[in-house]
Amino acid sequence: MRYAYGVTTALLLGGAALSLATGFPAGAQVAQNDAGQMQNVVPRAGAPASFADLTQQLAPAVVNISTRQRVRVENQNPFAGTPFADLFGGGPQQQGPQTREAQSLGSGFIISADGYVVTNNHVITADGKGEVESITVTMPDGTEYPAKLIGRDAASDLAVLKITTPKALPFVKFGDSRNARVGDWVIAIGNPFGLGGTVTSGIISAVYRNTGQGGAYDRYLQTDASINRGNSGGPMFDMKGQVIGINNAIFSPTGGSVGIGFAIPAEIAAPIVGRLMKGETIERGYLGIRIQPLNEDLADSLGIPHNRGEFVQAVEPGKGAALAGIQPGDVVLKVAGKEVSPEQTLSFLVANSAPGTRIPIELMRDGKRMTLSATVGKRPSEEELAQQSFDPNQPGEDDNGFNKPPKQQGQGLVERAVGVSVLPMNPQIARQLGMPETTTGLVINAVDASSDAGAKGLQRGDVVLSANYRPVASVADLEAVIQAAKTSNRPALLLRVQRRGQPATYLPVRLR
Repeated sequence: MRYAYGVTTALLLGGAALSLATGFPAGAQVAQNDAGQMQNVVPRAGAPASFADLTQQLAPAVVNISTRQRVRVENQNPFAGTPFADLFGGGPQQQGPQTREAQSLGSGFIISADGYVVTNNHVITADGKGEVESITVTMPDGTEYPAKLIGRDAASDLAVLKITTPKALPFVKFGDSRNARVGDWVIAIGNPFGLGGTVTSGIISAVYRNTGQGGAYDRYLQTDASINRGNSGGPMFDMKGQVIGINNAIFSPTGGSVGIGFAIPAEIAAPIVGRLMKGETIERGYLGIRIQPLNEDLADSLGIPHNRGEFVQAVEPGKGAALAGIQPGDVVLKVAGKEVSPEQTLSFLVANSAPGTRIPIELMRDGKRMTLSATVGKRPSEEELAQQSFDPNQPGEDDNGFNKPPKQQGQGLVERAVGVSVLPMNPQIARQLGMPETTTGLVINAVDASSDAGAKGLQRGDVVLSANYRPVASVADLEAVIQAAKTSNRPALLLRVQRRGQPATYLPVRLR
């Protein structure tokens, strides 16, 4: 779990400092651009004077969820497997991985009178390091019930539990998060730091926030309602008392709330929860491409607008993208007519396309727009994706050194503009780098640490295969591309770089 300026799931793991903040401005003023005048703006009718009545109705359906887990831990005996192992109390029978008991604590909410409970998947799992032995749901009045896991989905971080009681239970319903607007009031109810039913209020700070963590469901409602560890899996309500989000993560330098919390939107959660309740498997679309957001440097190197589209770094052979003709270096602009943007990522659009459907994909290749048609495949499991590799080549020998040759003709421009010294590839250098002898390109011989190339991580031994989609087999080739970029007023150059034992990657580098 990360604490320093990172997104962290809101599980209970430690203590916290308490702080109080009050006060809301009674009115605000906004400038009218047309008339240049000021107009008084007041809250619309219905802004709550108190959340007490709403809380009283909703709190009985919000529960505490605790688990007991058996987690595997590696043997820390430095002499394990040697005759000295017994000195640390670990005989031969204790030389392998050991287990220990662990606990987790989070929140959840009841969605039916017969006891179905929704929470986050990370609340009831052992983070892939062991298995959950028991799950307990505690009601607001302190009554405890053993819970059965009905279904869970790691990709969306959702899970459904079931408790059995002799009486009907209070429950809440999902609302429509598509109607949520920035500035709308919300309240969050949960069990932060194990303090029991705790209510916090705030507003929606952003809709469909992309946190940069990647994945098909990096698309959240952001709120300034206080969310802390232990709030995970708890509901975020609108003023109608409907669940429009499931509290999931916080952005924090300390591990505590700083007013930036994230909730899974109800429009994403509700359909998945419904299928998990029925015991159905969650199937998602998959194209088999490795993508990268189109950041400022990439956009400048391609000469296209910022914050639109995503860049294809690699394509998996035999999958939907490859069969459709999508290539590394393409920029995907639209999927099935929907624009790819930070708020509506390529991963999200594809994952929510049914496997087997055929969808049009609009992309840009070497400055030209085109539309291809791809058949969506079935997304592999998270475990399979973690083990997947696009590069079939194995690393070569460890020695990747080569002698620095005499200075090449025209080398000065490359060094001045890019901050690297390069030399043409030859069979001998290719062997030393563990690459095929037929590899063509320019080998980086030295990097200026003060350059953007140095800041981006380029290093001696990397091979530049192309620049702005043009193959570079000589220093003159790279020099020509640099001159063309400068003539077009492009402030960056798009390099395709091969590093030993790794797939080729596109990297934008700013010119000096």
